[in-house]
Amino acid sequence: MKVKILGLFIALISTSQSIFAQGCSQCKMLAEQNASLDEDSFGNNINGGILYLMIIPYLLLMFLFRKQIIGFLKSFFNSKKA
Repeated sequence: MKVKILGLFIALISTSQSIFAQGCSQCKMLAEQNASLDEDSFGNNINGGILYLMIIPYLLLMFLFRKQIIGFLKSFFNSKKA
């Protein structure tokens, strides 16, 4: 079991650099395409791209740990009522 987790961790670390590089190239492409636009729409487009890239890991974590999150919230609100 520990060997599988270690292997998964090493695979994640070794591929993470290419994942970060992909995000940077997407932002760079968006910035180059919208350089002629006014500053307000350019900032909104960059912010939208950043939010899109940022939300995926949070959704995955919420999906993977949904039972623990729900249990924590139930115990938190039950302890507040008492």
